[in-house]
Amino acid sequence: MNLHEYQAKELLKKYNVPVQEGYACSTVHEVEDAYRQIKGQTGSSFAVIKAQIHAGGRGKGKIKETGINGVKVAKSLDEITDFAQKILGGTLETIQTGPAGKVVNKVLVAQDMYYDGPSPRKEFYLSILLDRGTGQNVIMYSTEGGMNIEDVAHDTPEKIFKEWVHPGGGLLPFQARKIAFNLGVTGEAFKNMVKFVTNLYNAYVNLDCSMLEINPLFKAADDKIVAVDCKMNLDDNALVRHADLASMRDVSEEDPTEVEAGKYNLNFVKLDGNVGCMVNGAGLAMATMDMIKLSGGEPANFLDVGGTANAQTVEAGFKIIMKDPNVKAILINIFGGIVRCDRVAAGVIDAYKNLGNIKIPIIVRLQGTNAVEAKKLIDESGLKVQSAILLSEAAELVKKAVA
Repeated sequence: MNLHEYQAKELLKKYNVPVQEGYACSTVHEVEDAYRQIKGQTGSSFAVIKAQIHAGGRGKGKIKETGINGVKVAKSLDEITDFAQKILGGTLETIQTGPAGKVVNKVLVAQDMYYDGPSPRKEFYLSILLDRGTGQNVIMYSTEGGMNIEDVAHDTPEKIFKEWVHPGGGLLPFQARKIAFNLGVTGEAFKNMVKFVTNLYNAYVNLDCSMLEINPLFKAADDKIVAVDCKMNLDDNALVRHADLASMRDVSEEDPTEVEAGKYNLNFVKLDGNVGCMVNGAGLAMATMDMIKLSGGEPANFLDVGGTANAQTVEAGFKIIMKDPNVKAILINIFGGIVRCDRVAAGVIDAYKNLGNIKIPIIVRLQGTNAVEAKKLIDESGLKVQSAILLSEAAELVKKAVA
């Protein structure tokens, strides 16, 4: 589950991780109030306004309707009001959103960390995530933080450091000191960096994060270490331990079909192809998608109805697939083990009848428990579906459907 920057920062503060202070705002009026509060707290007329979407590259991204960047520094109340009017409600397109972009429903108005003039300040990069190859958490960090971190990783990979942390022992003191040393900080900044890294790792573990990224990690003029930006992903499988965090989910940032699929406990991922898939079991689903590609088509989705599927969940999955206008054919490939084939057939029949006139080809391959009964149900239903016994037969039918 992805969190917005303002949500992630509020969680980090509970673990004594210093963050850039700010206020989340949904309206221009709230932005103006937030600016006044920040000006009163800092004594500076400078403040930054940041679009809140689940994507990186906001500083370089553009609002389609107004051409303004997703992150701007304002020097006055009039200026931040103008920025808010041009950002809120607009569609921000970044390198991570793709051409479709994302609608900006909230902005974060925060203190500007650079307003106090020239001084020995520095931007760093730091992230924590799971290295599945080693089974350990890895802290990646660099002296070259900021908006061009992707270029740093590509052009000068030697500037990216890695520190692996054994899950049994946790982050050891010498490792936190090693990170601070490699980042080149000294004196009070060194001590603050060690505390920052230690507290950040504790937050990562205790919140069950799957990824936690600070960019930029900022060394201020007074040697304080501050998280200026934060991206936090939580492990969906661990939300059972964090009921309070589950309520922070912003479904408006997610694909509507994936959200709907989640209501029926369907494992669904939207793709860009033209053949809809309904399969039971992740392994069979991956094999089916490979078969579709080999036959000349492109999978339009990954849909695993699971082992406890019934007619209602199958019908829901069928309807979700049909909502994609790019789908030219639907392949239903079910191996009846835990889930019975006749249940799947009943769901397909109900969905077909409820949706009315379906003009695209439907290919059904049902094998396993009650496969004979399932075939009889479909044959006697009067549906315009094509049956297959072997995977090769289903592949041939798919090939003809998308030709």
